[in-house]
Amino acid sequence: MLHLYDTATREVRELALREPGKVSIYVCGPTVYGPAHIGHGRATLTYDILRRYLEWSGFEVRLVSNVTDIDDNIINRAVREDRPWQDIATKCEAMWFKAMHGIGVERPSDVPHATEYVDEMVELIGELVDGGNAYLTDDGVYLAVETVPDYGLLAHQSLDDMRSGGGDREVFGAGDKRHPADFVLWKFSKPGEPSWPSPWGGGRPGWHSECVVMSLGLLGEGFDLHGGGQDLRFPHHENERAQAAALGKRFATHWMHNGFVVDAEGEKMSKSLGNVSNLLDFIEAFDPRAYRMTLLQSHYRRPVTFTQESVDAVVKSLAGLDAFAARTADVPAAPPDPAVLEEFRSAMDDDLDTPRATALLFDTVRHANAALDAGDDAAAGLVAAANEIAATFGLELHAATDVPAEIAARAAALDQARAGKDYATADAIRDELQAAGWIVETTRDGTSVRR
Repeated sequence: MLHLYDTATREVRELALREPGKVSIYVCGPTVYGPAHIGHGRATLTYDILRRYLEWSGFEVRLVSNVTDIDDNIINRAVREDRPWQDIATKCEAMWFKAMHGIGVERPSDVPHATEYVDEMVELIGELVDGGNAYLTDDGVYLAVETVPDYGLLAHQSLDDMRSGGGDREVFGAGDKRHPADFVLWKFSKPGEPSWPSPWGGGRPGWHSECVVMSLGLLGEGFDLHGGGQDLRFPHHENERAQAAALGKRFATHWMHNGFVVDAEGEKMSKSLGNVSNLLDFIEAFDPRAYRMTLLQSHYRRPVTFTQESVDAVVKSLAGLDAFAARTADVPAAPPDPAVLEEFRSAMDDDLDTPRATALLFDTVRHANAALDAGDDAAAGLVAAANEIAATFGLELHAATDVPAEIAARAAALDQARAGKDYATADAIRDELQAAGWIVETTRDGTSVRR
């Protein structure tokens, strides 16, 4: 059975299921006020790989991932650009899913939008107020964290050590709060801002109130796994959990957090820091599979850096896998080698050890090539095992295709333009080849193209 590191208990433990054969997962989705950067892609792809592996293992998976379509960042951008906030949210959401599709992420089972659940959020906040867990200020309604006995479970800090506020979000009403860590559940709207009715006055839900309502509403109490980026562990996930705990509701049984994508200096990729690389730009410049392969070769809990050198190396490794797919296209179908699949399962069940599982994929390809060279009957089983691992990873292999002479000449012209630092011409040739249906990959060794 799959064992994963649990942030709450700080140990790798079995993923205990509420219902045998079924896995319920909630993953915090995007706040749609700008394009997805390569840091965003890590969280979605981590849980895409987890989902694919669970389904390969025979489980029925329901993965819920929300869209925060009302937020201060959306409102602020709408004001700056003099556009309706709904227009910002709708267009940025479309860009988000275009980027996710580009890196091969399967759409979640459910994609709830925060604005669809405001009535339920008002109801939950009302229960917290009635139970003495929340109070009213001039700015909104706040949760009194001192009424939650185990507040800080995910942060592993004492209440007095915790900082107030909500991550990158603005701290509302700090002067009126009873405790610095108290957080807003309902924000009163300013003139001209989006507003929904509530017993306390017109406003909108706080960020932390959104996911607790959507996760419990769709998955029910005691759902199996809550995931997201390491930056969401505190305060966002802690504050979600606190609301459920204050109401005596069972929340997530297991907590999973992925590491950051960092820049060359080790800083987390973040819009607020300005070190953002647009994910759509990445997958247009490189084979989109390079993103998935880079993350497969890094453990999900560790930081990872994308550099030109690392991407070049991954593109080269993908070319080797594609060559293997071309060579073995006509190998007769056979059952996958059971020893290989057992080793694959062992790696993945050990806290989703994709680096070990990816190394196994390349080892299996080498062994299969050697068996083919030797005419060994074991080759077909090894080929099938390699293909099954790649498919479970969501890694599509492409058999190589013949490149017409005129296309090869254009690729050579692209390299010649780059060598002469005529990047405008090089980019124009790249666009021309891509428009003609070719994937264009440029490394230190030159440019290669394939269908």
